[in-house]
Amino acid sequence: MHVLRAIAGGLANAGIIVLIAPLAQGILRKLIARIQSRQGPPLLQPYFDLLKLLGKEDLESGEFPLMQRFAAYLSLATVLTVACFVPIGFAVPMNGAGDVIVLIYLLTLCGISTLLAGLAAGSTYSLLGISREVTTMISLEPLFAIAIIVGALHAGSLRLDPVLRGSVWISSGIPWSGLIMLVLMFLAFPAFVQRVPFDISEAETELMEGPLAEYSGPKLALFKYAQMAKLIIYSALFVTLFVPWGSELVFPIAWLFFWTKVFGLVLLVTLIAATHARYRLDQAIRTFAGFIGIAFVALILASYGH
Repeated sequence: MHVLRAIAGGLANAGIIVLIAPLAQGILRKLIARIQSRQGPPLLQPYFDLLKLLGKEDLESGEFPLMQRFAAYLSLATVLTVACFVPIGFAVPMNGAGDVIVLIYLLTLCGISTLLAGLAAGSTYSLLGISREVTTMISLEPLFAIAIIVGALHAGSLRLDPVLRGSVWISSGIPWSGLIMLVLMFLAFPAFVQRVPFDISEAETELMEGPLAEYSGPKLALFKYAQMAKLIIYSALFVTLFVPWGSELVFPIAWLFFWTKVFGLVLLVTLIAATHARYRLDQAIRTFAGFIGIAFVALILASYGH
């Protein structure tokens, strides 16, 4: 019975992400348009875009069509699997099926699927896009891993449930490591969800969406859906790690409070995207290197309980 309950909870989480992710994208587009004094598309436009792409012919122009299909399926499947390990307004549904190490691997696999997609396409734009993606992953992905490990050190456990419950604040008082990681993760958050000023690998005005330049139809729909879902999942992870307050309230107040914080973070990312210019690759790498250096200081502090 416990296993069935965990599976049902994981499927419910994935279903919620599938339903809500395009709506968050619609809100993001609408807000950017308003900031730029435009009317913008309807809120439900991302749903229509995805349905249109899914209904198109599945053309394959790359050198490795099998890898293209695999990368597209892997992209969305990995994101939805992460959703099964993230508390989306409730407790972690599949807490016993993995720990924070599994979660870190799955988050890394989300980026690897994009690399496979660009490699399979084989065009100049896609290869340049994946070279930027690799550089960004090497310099950025350790930051989220350090944030989760800091939480695990404070919680004294690698299990998901205690870590993804505001674990960076478990220490007595306000730990310096938690404050440092909160600031770093907030500053780097647009990079994790590939939004301006850190959408370097896609750079639509430069690389025509980089790794996805050769994709169309259903495969492009899967990648787009994965990107939309990633915004919600990373927002949920940020909230559970650093802004857990209100989760102890009764249902449905705690659930509504959780989604208010998630959409609040999405709006902040949107404001940053609408008011900042894209960083050059060298600027971004220097910024990420600084973040990683400071994050290691936070990791050392967390190891001593501070």
